[in-house]
Amino acid sequence: CWVFLLLFFSPEINDSEGHPSSSHQTLKGTSKWATSLESLLEDPEGVKRFREFLKKEFSEENVLFWLACEEFKKTQGKKQMQEKAKEIYMTFLSSKASSQVNVEGQSRLSETILETPHPLMFQKLQDQIFNLMKYDSYSRFLKSDIFLNHKKSEEQEENSAEAQTAAKRASRIYNT
Repeated sequence: CWVFLLLFFSPEINDSEGHPSSSHQTLKGTSKWATSLESLLEDPEGVKRFREFLKKEFSEENVLFWLACEEFKKTQGKKQMQEKAKEIYMTFLSSKASSQVNVEGQSRLSETILETPHPLMFQKLQDQIFNLMKYDSYSRFLKSDIFLNHKKSEEQEENSAEAQTAAKRASRIYNT
């Protein structure tokens, strides 16, 4: 019987696919999101939940602008850069923008810069928006129902999966 306990509770136990037990896995989901805004923005599900939260706070344009700037940095070719730069400007920065972001007035770009775009042309503005999200909305997101409910749901799934894995291990031990 104590062999079973030793096998069952050993920290070196692998799951049914041979992966280390959950105590050895890297952070994922809400645990990873809670480490930093950067980690949250690296996860498509995290971005989705953060956008959902920001929409309720009427500030979704911040993360949309940040994402558009990230995508812009990857743009190849002058013509494509000009098109994307103009789209970002018209959507987020122009005085007539449909989803205007709140950046310092003197930092606003003039339309003339759109003629000679470069990958980092929005970097200063993107950094302002990132800091606004990091020091304002991100901390509220971590306390929000959207985050907490997702975290609870993840924990329930994890507990269910761990219970199934333990049952499989016990079954293998007793059937040998």
